[in-house]
Formats: sequence, C-alpha cells, structure tokens
Amino acid sequence: MGGPGWGGPPFGPGRRFRRGAFIALLAVALLVAALATILASIFTGNHPAPWITIAVSIAVLAGLAFSGRWFWRNARTIGALMDAADRVADGDLTTRVADSDARQLGRLTSSFNEMAEHLETNEQRRRELLADIAHELRTPLQVIRGSVEGMLDGLYPADAARLRPLLDETVVMARLLDDLRTLSMAEAGVLELHRESVDPRSLADDVVNTFRSMAVDRGITLESRHDPSVPAIIDADPVRVAEVLNNLIANALRHTPSSGHVSVTVGGAPHGNVSFAVEDTGPGIDPELLPFVFDRFTTSAEIDGTGLGLAIAKRLVEAHGGTIDASSDAGGTTIRCTFPTPEHR
Repeated sequence: MGGPGWGGPPFGPGRRFRRGAFIALLAVALLVAALATILASIFTGNHPAPWITIAVSIAVLAGLAFSGRWFWRNARTIGALMDAADRVADGDLTTRVADSDARQLGRLTSSFNEMAEHLETNEQRRRELLADIAHELRTPLQVIRGSVEGMLDGLYPADAARLRPLLDETVVMARLLDDLRTLSMAEAGVLELHRESVDPRSLADDVVNTFRSMAVDRGITLESRHDPSVPAIIDADPVRVAEVLNNLIANALRHTPSSGHVSVTVGGAPHGNVSFAVEDTGPGIDPELLPFVFDRFTTSAEIDGTGLGLAIAKRLVEAHGGTIDASSDAGGTTIRCTFPTPEHR
C-alpha cells in the first residue's frame, strides 16, 4: 500500500519531483532574503545595520516557511501519486495513495484510488471470466475429441447416430460464445440498440408461443397474461427485449417440474414504465444463491445450463434504462423487469 511519504523507488519520478521542489523552495528563500537586503538599502539610503537585514530576512523567511509548508506537503502528495502511477503501470494494481488534507489534491488522490480499485476489480473479473469460459468449453470439447478419436480408431462408425451429438456440442459452444459476446458488449456499453415503438403485449405473446411446444413436452402449463392498464407501447429494441424474455422463460421452464406452471404477465410499473414478470412454480432459489442470480456462470448444481441467461437479461434490461430483480421462496421464483415508455425515457 502506497502513501504520500518517502516510499517508492529510490530514483523514481516522485522522489525526483520532491527533491526538485525542495531545491526550488530553497532557491526562492535565498532570493527573497537577498531582495529584502537590497530593498532595505534603497529605502534607508545607506547600508542597513546588520540587525535590520537579519530581522527583515527572518520575517520574509517566516512567511515563506508558512506558505512553503503547504507547498511542501502538496509536493509530497504529488510525488507519491507519480510513484503510485508508475507502480500501477508496472502491474501492481493494489497500489493506493493516502488521502491529502488539501481539498483539490484530496479529490485527486480519491480519484486515483477509485481508478486503481476499478482496474483491480476488472482484472479480477477478467481472470474469473477466462477461467469460466475454459470450464464451460472443456466439456463439449472433450465429448467431440473423444468421439472423433473413437471413430478414427475404428471403435465405432462415423454414422448419423455418432455425428449428431457432435453437431449438438458445436451448437452449445457457438451459443456460449454468442452469449459471451452479447454480455461483453452490454457490459462495455457498446451494445447497439435499435429502438422503436413496441407493443409489449404482442411481443410477450409471440415469445410465449415459441415455447408452447417445449412446455407441452415437459407437461408444464405456460400462459401469457396482460394487465388492462398497461401502456400501449414501450420504447425498446424488440429483438433484445425478446431475447430477455426468451432467457427468462427458458430459465423458468428449466427449473419447473412436470405438471408445474409458468406465467408471463405484462403489467404497469411505477413512473409509467411497463413490467414483464415471469413466474414459475419450481422449487425456488437457494437464499444464499439469490443475491448472485444475475452474475454470469451462476447456476445450481442440479440444473444444467451455462449460467449466462440471467446475466445477459440483466445487462440488456439495463441497456434500455430499465431494472430487473428476482424474488423466490419454496413455492417458486418470479423475475420481474421493467422497460420505459417513450415519455419516461
């Protein structure tokens, strides 16, 4: 941990700055003392007594020392910031600088520490993301490799029964990479939205209809409901909103047992917004897991999945200026997201 003291590299820019500031301060002090002697000579018309020169010099130096204390303290902080910046540039993202008493420099040190903290957090997330990607891709790659090696060794033929699962695994990997691309663009704030006026009720009905056959196959009742007071349109990208609902409904169906029920309700929300609530009758989410359901790669051990669906839904909703939250108990889970209407953007 860094601080505005004398720490840092022995010949770093911060120490050179402090040394230069000290020399500059000493030079100014000597110049002022000499100027005081000259002025005393001009005003008195003769050479002043030594005690006058000494008194004037002491008075000037005292004033200079008072202001120099402020200058020196700030010079030490600036020097410490320069040293800390060098350490961050060298990869030490744990570097921090102690706050300064000066208001402006205090803001500067706080901003530097916030920047370093963000860099450290982003680096940690980058490492975790790489580890998660490697983990998620390892399984399908192992399946593909094992099957191909078995075919090449003549253990079984390269027929449709063996090739179809390999194609399915490539689809899984392609979907994972597409999801990661969408997620990274949304988190970076560069995801392009093609906004237009969208009827939320029609959009919800269309998405629900694409899942009806899946729900029937699993013995789950799937329905779409509308609040009569819901605003007629929202200002949103229909493709991205449909992607949000796709992820929420797919997640609900995955966690709902046979003979269960999943509903999608379009209703009003505070401040004139529109809400989509996807509710299931599954076993609910573990209370310890609930605060992290919108983090990427968060999933339960009992249910297969990449753990990206809710993370993507959250980023897409927030990209529209909306909100999303989850509530759950033993009777099921409800994911509710809101989107702004045109007049409330």
